[in-house]
This record gives sequence, C-alpha cells and structure tokens, in this order.
Amino acid sequence: MNIVDSSGWLAYFADEPSAKHFLVPLHDSASLVVPTITIYEVFKVILRESSENEALHAAIAMQKGKVVDLKTSLAIAASKLSIEHDLPMADSIILATAQEFNAVIWTLDSDFKNLSNVKYFPKK
Repeated sequence: MNIVDSSGWLAYFADEPSAKHFLVPLHDSASLVVPTITIYEVFKVILRESSENEALHAAIAMQKGKVVDLKTSLAIAASKLSIEHDLPMADSIILATAQEFNAVIWTLDSDFKNLSNVKYFPKK
C-alpha cells in the first residue's frame, strides 16, 4: 500500500519535474491510500492558487484511491506520533494512516525524511 503526501499530489497536479517520483503509486489506485487530510490540503492550495473547478477536479482524482476518514483511534494514534516525532498535525495523521495500512509514504516533505517506510525525494 502507498500514501502520496500532499506535496506529491501538488507536484503531480502542477506537472512539476518532481512529479515523476509519484507516477508509480498514483497510477496504482488499487494500492493507493488517501487520508482525507491530504484532500483538504491539496484542495486548499489549488483553490487558493487556481480555481474551485481545478480544486474539485483534483479532489475527484484523489478519490480513485481508498479514502480514509479521520476516526477517533486514528486521531489518538496521530497525536502520539506528533509528539514522538515532533510532526505537524497533518503529517502525523498521514503517518498514523500509513501505519494502520502498512503503507509507504511518498513525499517531498522533509518532516518525513528520517522516518521508516518513507520514500523521500528532496525538493530541488
């Protein structure tokens, strides 16, 4: 299973050079887990920088994977991971979701770079 962090989705939708790192997990929707927090983050950025229509198209595309809502047990696990790894809220929710589904996180976000089961690609 794979989770593409918001940074990867945004690179993909913007067709940035770093988008190439995310093609494998994004084209395998059967193995793609999508925490709802990533939909929130991606929608917000695209809405701010482009249009509501573009943001809606992105949200629809993201729902081709298995969308995972934030339930109580996941929120508690994320809180613990946030403290343990000094992570922001969204990153800790993504990490907790990855652990629940035994998924690899694909990201450009340096907050994840020293964690296990992460494919981190530094921004250039």
